[in-house]
Amino acid sequence: MPRLIFFCGHAGTGKTTLAKRALPLLHQRSGESFCLLDKDTLYGGYSSAVMGVLTGDPNDRDSPLYLQHLRAPEYAGLLGTARENLALGVNCIVVGPLSREVRAHQLADRAWLRVGDDVSVRIVWVHLQEAEARRRIQARGNPNDAWKLAHWDDYRTRLFMPEAAQYPELLLYDNTQAPDAAFEALLEQLEQG
Repeated sequence: MPRLIFFCGHAGTGKTTLAKRALPLLHQRSGESFCLLDKDTLYGGYSSAVMGVLTGDPNDRDSPLYLQHLRAPEYAGLLGTARENLALGVNCIVVGPLSREVRAHQLADRAWLRVGDDVSVRIVWVHLQEAEARRRIQARGNPNDAWKLAHWDDYRTRLFMPEAAQYPELLLYDNTQAPDAAFEALLEQLEQG
């Protein structure tokens, strides 16, 4: 049974770092291989080229133009690539914000995902305190975050924290301090499939 594991959350929460930390351990413990599909790795260069031509700002990931016209095709390609790998029996770890999709419970909807019952789906929502997220965004110095930092009060209106009772499909992971015991507990949940 191939596994589809999502690491989702807002900017600066450490989704990619957490996924890269988990992948070799999941491989070691299960003996299974995993393919890492990170939205920024797969589509970052493409989106920079397109936005550079359209708006003159290759780092724009927050304008209405990007959000209305490029975001959906990026995610469609990301999920399509995951489906192709899953069909070949390859486990996939998918990394991306996917906040709209999480909010709408779409990642728990097999029909929306277009995966069968033979695929194990796990969804990790990585979060941390807002002040820490902002500090990490500033520290990483990614030019794609410039608008977020310059317009934090506007950006923060997009942030949401799923409540466990309303989102039972999520494994909520507080990455603020991330003690080893919490990471180990997450790995155990992901191993269960």
